Amino acid sequence: MTGKPQTSLRLTRLAERPREDTRTLLRRFFQRYPPLVIIAALWLLFMIFVAVSAPLISPYEYTAIDLRARLHAPAGMEGGDWKHVFGTDDLGRDVLSRLIFSIRLSLLVAFLGTVIGAILGTSLGFLAAHYRGWVDDVVVAAIDFQAALPFFIIALALLAFLGNSLTLFIILMGIYGWERYARLTRGLALSAMTHGYAVAVNTLGATPIRVNLRHILPNISSALIVNMTLNFPGTIILETSLSFLGIGIQPPMTSLGNMLGFGRDYLTTAWWIAVLLPGVTIFLATLAMSILGDWVRDRLDPTLN
Repeated sequence: MTGKPQTSLRLTRLAERPREDTRTLLRRFFQRYPPLVIIAALWLLFMIFVAVSAPLISPYEYTAIDLRARLHAPAGMEGGDWKHVFGTDDLGRDVLSRLIFSIRLSLLVAFLGTVIGAILGTSLGFLAAHYRGWVDDVVVAAIDFQAALPFFIIALALLAFLGNSLTLFIILMGIYGWERYARLTRGLALSAMTHGYAVAVNTLGATPIRVNLRHILPNISSALIVNMTLNFPGTIILETSLSFLGIGIQPPMTSLGNMLGFGRDYLTTAWWIAVLLPGVTIFLATLAMSILGDWVRDRLDPTLN
């Protein structure tokens, strides 16, 4: 009997509440999500779409060779045609098709490398924080060693001695940056172990794995996520640099760095092979991820809110 009056009263209050105009809603939306962040997110989503649907949207096979069409300029330029909108390379392969599959492989390598590095570094950080003693000393020494030695030199040495394969290359990308996760996790875990919730769970007899994974890790995950977003652009640049030097992704596979490497001999005669698509794509991808990483850090860092 009392349900209808209460419902009517609630509807009346909602009707009397002042409606926010469109300008206020847009202002609040753009305060929360700045236009630059929205553009960066849309660009990354577009790249992910291209990577996932590469076989469907590619106009040609990226390995298809047509020597009669080699070094054709992009459409609209002298010597170009609409058959190859962004031109062809030195073997007559369609540049747009190769770019689509290059985005796919480069994003895959960068994503898997970032995830492997995060898992490896976080695990070692927890081990160092839990066991202390000689385990902590070994992990800290390994962190200092990799931080002191440029990783590019380590990568060159490993690829020279162990050869090159896609699996090895992805693992190598995973080794890059692990010390940042380890150092961050170790420090945050040591601090968390002194807090009341961790002490209480330990007192109740919880196992170390449960304490670390169920209680400490969720509390430090925001810092690790921020580190991942900031480490992702560096992984893309590293993959690009190694492939550009010819020791990264090997033919017949293709990546953004691989395209740059093949196009460097034609910068003066066929600049579109390296500059027009792969160079601009690398720049925009790393810039967009850096912008998103800064935004995520600002949103998740409690000291900045």
